[in-house]
Amino acid sequence: MNFTQIAGHLGADPEERVTPSGQKVTSLRVATRSRKGGQDITIWWKVTIWGDRFDKMLSYFKKGSSIIAMGEMNKPEVYTNKEGQPQVSLELVASDIRFSPFGRSEKSNSDGAQAAAPMQQQASAPAGSNLSEDEIPF
Repeated sequence: MNFTQIAGHLGADPEERVTPSGQKVTSLRVATRSRKGGQDITIWWKVTIWGDRFDKMLSYFKKGSSIIAMGEMNKPEVYTNKEGQPQVSLELVASDIRFSPFGRSEKSNSDGAQAAAPMQQQASAPAGSNLSEDEIPF
């Protein structure tokens, strides 16, 4: 098993569907940032959530929301994009999701902003650091 934890922002609202066998599945598109060679790189993940375990939380997640997802990473798939360049598709089957204390969503509505506010107010820089809330990464 390859257990992975990612932190990023939603690229779209959560998409829910039901399989032919009646099982609920929710898909999230999560953008994570990485720094390589002095430049920021965005890595997109498809996060799959089976069942209704996180239904109460998911209603607060909208495009742009900060999120932390943990679970089993599937084998990466390589595909060719419209420009003919190879791309990597990364997928995570989530066993746990959390509100991220880092950053705020760019497009949060009043409901999402109010729900996430307590978590963001609790967020602070690591002990001993001099970072303000605005300087915390993500």
